[in-house]
Amino acid sequence: AGMKFFLQYVGCIVAFFSAGFLIISTWTDCWMVNADDSLEVSTKCRGLWWECVTNVFDGIQTCDEYDSIYAEHSVKLVLTRAMMITADILSGVGFLFLVLGLDCVKFLPDEPLIKLRICLVSGVMLLLAGLPGITGSVWYAVDVYVERSSLLFHNVFLGIQYKFGWSCWLGMAGSFGCFLSGSLLTCCMYLFRETSSGRFHSAYPLRKGYSSATTVVTNTHFPSLQTATSKMYAVDTRV
Repeated sequence: AGMKFFLQYVGCIVAFFSAGFLIISTWTDCWMVNADDSLEVSTKCRGLWWECVTNVFDGIQTCDEYDSIYAEHSVKLVLTRAMMITADILSGVGFLFLVLGLDCVKFLPDEPLIKLRICLVSGVMLLLAGLPGITGSVWYAVDVYVERSSLLFHNVFLGIQYKFGWSCWLGMAGSFGCFLSGSLLTCCMYLFRETSSGRFHSAYPLRKGYSSATTVVTNTHFPSLQTATSKMYAVDTRV
């Protein structure tokens, strides 16, 4: 039981931070940052939704939102948005399911099998959340690296060159955390499923035996009643 609680709580903590990392990564503006910041008087960051410029000296930040989502954007931007939003939804819902499945939460306290299945569903959802999260963040980072490397290889200097920033790293960390917490929860389900099943099945025969014994005790009254009734009928007949 102690190991079960430990796995649940560790999975819950990791899932909480992982979902938070994915959400913060999706809605922050530093997926790409200018690589030559030592030569610049400002730091330029690009996110999935807007681009921000921060002055190095006074710290003033100016952000420009991209055009409408219906406007024409690069495939990298559109697919990364879709995958990160999917990861956010799956990880958030998976964390909520996990909270309901914890033994310390008074939700279905007399149904341990159902609570374990809730933990299994949560683990599967977190594993699924890690897949689009890691795909979107790694693909975005690789695309930025390839773009920069091709410019350097062809000696093309556009004035600003980008590398992937902390938002992209945060997306990768959240995705790996989802994989870790999902693995812990699924293992927790399969390790302790037989124990809970054994308790359930051991309790079931007791209830069944009790009900059958009650039936036997109840049925034992019928012969005596029938005997008394037959004796009375015999006496009335002789009379």
